[in-house]
Amino acid sequence: MKKYDLPTLKAFTVTVHDNHVAEICLDRPEAINSMNNDFWRELPAIVNKLDMAGTIRVIILSSTGKHFTAGMDLEVFDSMDDDKDLEPSRSAEKKRRWILKLQDAFTALEKARMPVIAAVQGACIGGGVDMICATDMRFCTSNAFFNIKETELGITADVGTLQRIEKVMPSGLARELAYTSRDLDATEAKSCGFINKVFGSQDEMLTEVRQLAATIAKHSPMAVNGVKEMLNYSREHTVAESLNYMATWQAGMLQAPDVKEALSAAKEKRAANYDGLRPL
Repeated sequence: MKKYDLPTLKAFTVTVHDNHVAEICLDRPEAINSMNNDFWRELPAIVNKLDMAGTIRVIILSSTGKHFTAGMDLEVFDSMDDDKDLEPSRSAEKKRRWILKLQDAFTALEKARMPVIAAVQGACIGGGVDMICATDMRFCTSNAFFNIKETELGITADVGTLQRIEKVMPSGLARELAYTSRDLDATEAKSCGFINKVFGSQDEMLTEVRQLAATIAKHSPMAVNGVKEMLNYSREHTVAESLNYMATWQAGMLQAPDVKEALSAAKEKRAANYDGLRPL
C-alpha cells in the first residue's frame, strides 16, 4: 500500500492499494471522528481528486478508533453566530449556502464514478448516517449502532439522511428513526436491508470489505460506472425513463474495448486487463 498524494490532511488518511482500491479513513479517534471544519473541507476534495484521476475503481470509507463517528463537531456551528449583525433575509441566504456546501460533501460520494463502500464500527451518529446513506453499500460490526440524532437536538437533519434513507430501508422504519432519534442496532439494520452484512470485529469486517472491493475492481471500470449510473438514475425516474436512458447509454458503451477484452479473457482463461477511466 502507498499513501495517496493529498497534502495536509487533518481529518483523514488516504491509502491507495495496488489493485485500484482506495481507503478513505476518518482519523480523529481522540475526538470520536467528529465532523469538524477540516472534515467538511477535506472529504469532497479527496473524493473529487480520486474520481478525477480515473485510476481508482472502488472507495472504502472507514474510520479509526472505537467509533465510526460522533457526527457534527460543535466547532462547525460556531460560524453560524458570525452574522448576527446581518438583516434576517441575508442571514438566511448565507445559512442556506452553508448548508448546501455541507450537502455537497456527501453528494460527492454519490456522484463519484466508482462504488463507495462504508465500513462502520461502534457509533454512527447524526452526520454519520447522512454520510453512509450516500454510499453504495454499508457493512458494520456487531457493536455498531446508528442514530438520527438531530431531532433530539432540536434540528431537522439537513445534509442527506431524510432525502436518501427511505431509498435504503422501509419508509415506516426510516420515519420512526427520524422522529424518535432512537438507536438502530446492527441486527435490526441488517434485517431491514440498511446493512449488507454484520461482522464480529472491525478487522474481520475490513478484511472482507477489502476482498469485496478487490472483486469489483477486477471488472471493467466502464461497466461498473455504468451500473452505478443506471441504478442512481433509476432510483429517481420511472422504469420507462430509465430503460430509455439505458438504451442511449449502452449504444455508446458497447463500443468500448472492454467488451472484447472480457470475452477474450474468458476464452483464454485469464484475468481481464482493463484501462482505467479517463481523467476528468
